[in-house]
Amino acid sequence: MDRCAVFIDGGYVAKLLSNNFDGARIDYSKFVQHVLQGSDVLRTYYYDCPPYQSSHPTEEEAQRFAGKEKFFNALSRLPRFQVRQGKLERRGTAPNFVFQQKRVDILLGVDMVELAATRQIQKAILIAGDSDFVPAIEAVKRHGVLTVLWHGPHIRGPGNTVHDELWDQFDERFEIDLAVVAGSAPQQSR
Repeated sequence: MDRCAVFIDGGYVAKLLSNNFDGARIDYSKFVQHVLQGSDVLRTYYYDCPPYQSSHPTEEEAQRFAGKEKFFNALSRLPRFQVRQGKLERRGTAPNFVFQQKRVDILLGVDMVELAATRQIQKAILIAGDSDFVPAIEAVKRHGVLTVLWHGPHIRGPGNTVHDELWDQFDERFEIDLAVVAGSAPQQSR
């Protein structure tokens, strides 16, 4: 059986769930088991950044930061899960601040290529939609690794959730649809 690693762009999944599935929540353990399709997993890597916090955080900033930290800690306690964090930078001037994720995509790409180059994996499963990952996917494939993309709706034009250039690079592609999201729903407390 091929050993694989799962690479999750947390910002992509959050946006996909918010925009396409009415803000549904998922149990990441269930979700990863679904995308593995029986493959042996080395590890699941989850990439995101904590929310912005100013040097003197407001109560809202502190609460948002604490909530995300709690989420990251819960993920990191799952078997074979590792959370990798970038940072969120605020650019511009008030009231037109722009927030940008930094280091998240490059962390993911470097990890994926390193695991492929050191032959720790034979399959890389990516859950993302950004064309920034194209060079990493090309490098991984040169190392003989099978590449699998899990993505939101893929339609040419407006409403597309995965860049065409990224979609075209993969050996296999699967859509994250309502059945996948429903099958990954957290168990309800009684």
